[in-house]
Amino acid sequence: MTPGNNGGNTPSAPQGDDDPFGYLYEDGQAAGATPPSGGGGYGYPGPRSSYNHVRAVGDRRPAYGQTQPTQQYGQQVPPQQGAYGQPNAHYTAPEAQPGGAPVGSPQYAPAGGGRGRGPNSKGLLIAAVAVVVVVALGIGAAMLFGGDGDEDKSEGAGSKPSQAQSVEPSEKPSKGPEPVDLPKTDAKALKLEGGTSTSSDVKGAKSTGGIYVQGFNQVGAKVSWTVSVKKAGSYRLYVRYGIPGEDADATLNVNGKPNNQPLGMKNFIPSPKGDWEKGWQTTWAPADLNAGTNVIELECAEGNKCNANIDQLALKK
Repeated sequence: MTPGNNGGNTPSAPQGDDDPFGYLYEDGQAAGATPPSGGGGYGYPGPRSSYNHVRAVGDRRPAYGQTQPTQQYGQQVPPQQGAYGQPNAHYTAPEAQPGGAPVGSPQYAPAGGGRGRGPNSKGLLIAAVAVVVVVALGIGAAMLFGGDGDEDKSEGAGSKPSQAQSVEPSEKPSKGPEPVDLPKTDAKALKLEGGTSTSSDVKGAKSTGGIYVQGFNQVGAKVSWTVSVKKAGSYRLYVRYGIPGEDADATLNVNGKPNNQPLGMKNFIPSPKGDWEKGWQTTWAPADLNAGTNVIELECAEGNKCNANIDQLALKK
């Protein structure tokens, strides 16, 4: 090609079948170029080409000249693709072609974690029953406990006295019997008989001035105490005495009547024998007294061991 020469109007066609595209040109066709056998090649429609018929929207019947692939057991026929968003009637999945690999149906996990039965209906049913039971219990409790409160409110303050109104101020707690100072006496206030006398030589006596009754160690010795009480009854006569570390006793007379048992003046401490100062001790005996004046006597009678000094006498209920 020389400058200014743009070549021929048409490309020159190669001879024979050297150019596989020669049949596309007039020169090539004149030279004997033929399209590939079998039809449908190089843009020429072959004898088996299909054409589309006008169909209603959604019609998925196979196109003219094509057969619809059959579904085998265990296989799933994929949807055919056509226009955008629509299945194509001319598309056949490779696995559906003869010799294609069989494809198992896809496995989908059932919704709700169940075994293909959708949501867990059993759990929902149990939850619903539980809610109903709780509501029923709440209503029952409200009716049981709320009714009494409403009735109390409806009665009003005047129909039923409150606890504060019904409780009257209690009286002052009653005191027990007031303690009565029962009489007691010292040795110098006693009536002395039978050779008895007072002394303060031995230390330790509790009577005023340390005075005690001595000379009680002979038969016929006696001390008397006239005492008055408000109520008749059984009393205890307490006697404080001193001994030289050895047991003694005396006869107790109440209103001229001797007791069944003598008044024991034993060495309870015990104190050393012969030590009068360390031998002061206390004993008691029952005495039935009358209301009013009573005479109590301590007597050294026959059979008594009366080697003792007498310090104080006292009564206790």
